[in-house]
Amino acid sequence: MANLIIVATQVGVLFALMAVGFACRKLKLLDDAAVKGLVNVLVLIVTPCLVVDCFQRPFAPEQLKSLGVAFGVALAAHAGVIAFATAFVRHPAADSRKVLQLATVFSNAGFMGIPLEQAVFGADGVFFGIVYVVVFNLLFWSWGYCTMRGLGLRHLGVAQLRTVCVNPGTVGLAVGLPLFLCSARLPTVVAQPIGFLAGLNTPVAMLVIGYYLAGAKFGRVRTCGGASLAAFVRLVAYPLALVAALYPFRHALDRTMMRAIVTAASAPVAAMTTIFAAKYGRDVDLSVGLVSGTTLLSIFTMPPVIALAMAVL
Repeated sequence: MANLIIVATQVGVLFALMAVGFACRKLKLLDDAAVKGLVNVLVLIVTPCLVVDCFQRPFAPEQLKSLGVAFGVALAAHAGVIAFATAFVRHPAADSRKVLQLATVFSNAGFMGIPLEQAVFGADGVFFGIVYVVVFNLLFWSWGYCTMRGLGLRHLGVAQLRTVCVNPGTVGLAVGLPLFLCSARLPTVVAQPIGFLAGLNTPVAMLVIGYYLAGAKFGRVRTCGGASLAAFVRLVAYPLALVAALYPFRHALDRTMMRAIVTAASAPVAAMTTIFAAKYGRDVDLSVGLVSGTTLLSIFTMPPVIALAMAVL
């Protein structure tokens, strides 16, 4: 019960920040252009700074091992849910089916997962949560891209392969990991600005989510038969299956690592699903409804799921 209260409180804090973003849209304090700029700052500047800031710590062999394990766990978890989505997430219309498949697989691990990991588990939680985001980027820009385009993986072009390998998460990792391995500390004149920018991650991400929630429409979700299954798997079945899979290894693996991975997995549908749906002419209204609807539902699903992980892992 104590864990549930802790997580519920932190989720409540995040939703309070979302309420500010919601109000900013209703009061016309922000518009789409301004929020698009905030998203660019968040993705291209704040995310790499957050990764580098998390890796500013003395090298510890056990933490390096746990990072490798976290990568393997995140990769295996994604592979499992991709297999499920490919086999069981069906819809007669291809435009809707592809959106449902991506919504089932990919969580908002960056915008929603990282702030919660930071609030509940501190810097160590973000340290491992970043790994999940890196795996997310690798698979979203490969399997996710091909699924949304209706292509096989062999059709990945140079631009997509470049994005798979070079994105804000991997760039931050490429800078931060060597510093961690060498126990190198950046000079204060560099480290402090990076720390300040990293601190923007939670408030800016929540403002952005709240802004988009204020304009959400849920009509398409209510009329789409597969939407309920996608939302249930994304918010409940997938993270609980991950808890069950990690349970036998609870005494062998880093506890914070396991809990951070489950937190990332329990986040609502990734906002990138809507970006891809719009870009490639798929069911945009369905994607918007799933992102917004699961975000609202996550206030009720994330606390018990994460509290369970904290209790048993």
